[in-house]
Amino acid sequence: MPQFDRVLIVGGTHGNELTGVYLIRSGVFADLTQFNFKVETLLANPPAVAAHRRYLDRDLNRSFDPIDLNHDRPHHGEENALARDINQRFGSQGTAPVDVIIDLHTTTADMGNTLIIDEVSPWALPLAAALAAVSPTVKIYSTQGSGRHDALRTIAPLGICLEIGPVAPGVLDAAVFDQTRSLVMQVLGCLDRLASPVVELPFTIYRYDRAIDYPRNQQGQPTAMIHPQLQRRNYAPLNPGDPMFIDFAGNVIPYTGEATAYPVFVNEAAYYEKGIAMILSTKETCQIWPKLLIPLNPPKSPLKRGTLTLVPPGLGVRGPIVLSDHRRHVHSSAIAHPG
Repeated sequence: MPQFDRVLIVGGTHGNELTGVYLIRSGVFADLTQFNFKVETLLANPPAVAAHRRYLDRDLNRSFDPIDLNHDRPHHGEENALARDINQRFGSQGTAPVDVIIDLHTTTADMGNTLIIDEVSPWALPLAAALAAVSPTVKIYSTQGSGRHDALRTIAPLGICLEIGPVAPGVLDAAVFDQTRSLVMQVLGCLDRLASPVVELPFTIYRYDRAIDYPRNQQGQPTAMIHPQLQRRNYAPLNPGDPMFIDFAGNVIPYTGEATAYPVFVNEAAYYEKGIAMILSTKETCQIWPKLLIPLNPPKSPLKRGTLTLVPPGLGVRGPIVLSDHRRHVHSSAIAHPG
């Protein structure tokens, strides 16, 4: 079972996302004593907050690549120094390492309440399952497969992001403030639950597939916009042939993929500079089966469709087992056998 001693709640990674900034400044997460771990807070990018900007020199949430953290890069400016300082304090080799990071963000895309995980930690999916059980409207999005390892949350053994939207940059929305506060408290409660896990109900997870840019001319300028039928439809199915973009003359550009996709971060304002119009994801169903002990000599009868026999090296499986509809997510120190 996981032993979480210190959990860090981070706001202001992007200086113009005011929900996280003021949740940290307000002290609503100070002096929490009801959990079996210590809760701390961090305002990540005070200079950007003071300047009312997303960042000063480079995106702080793209500044935690291990190579950058191990080398002083003055040309990366303020955020490089901040990233190195945060890692030296809270990273796994830091002076005060934390076990979990909860990074608070808002988006201009209509993402609702979204939990973003990386699936690096074996406890990411169990946490997602626990949160889905207590808050079924929360969407679970995994960045696994994106190739990114540079977000602030990645310096902790278990790092997650809470992404709430739509909210305009530089705006405080009371409803979103309260939604985020409540969601953080639910996540903290779920982290406590992982110490005594139970079999959770199946939940839906959206996994990164690929990023899509806007159509552009030779000067790099967009030549089309998100089609109105796709705008604000995050997590909705996008089928081959569906309208995707519309150019300035009114011509429709359809989605030409071979399979149904599920767009997220549709028309996110901060992603224009990154060349991203949306991210396409796949949709899967997962279920977590923790503390499942399998006999060392299981019966040799044929298995039912969609099951796995797991033969652990010791007395039983010690980690959580994840069975998805694609049957490819097995988190344990076990060996899978076909029967």
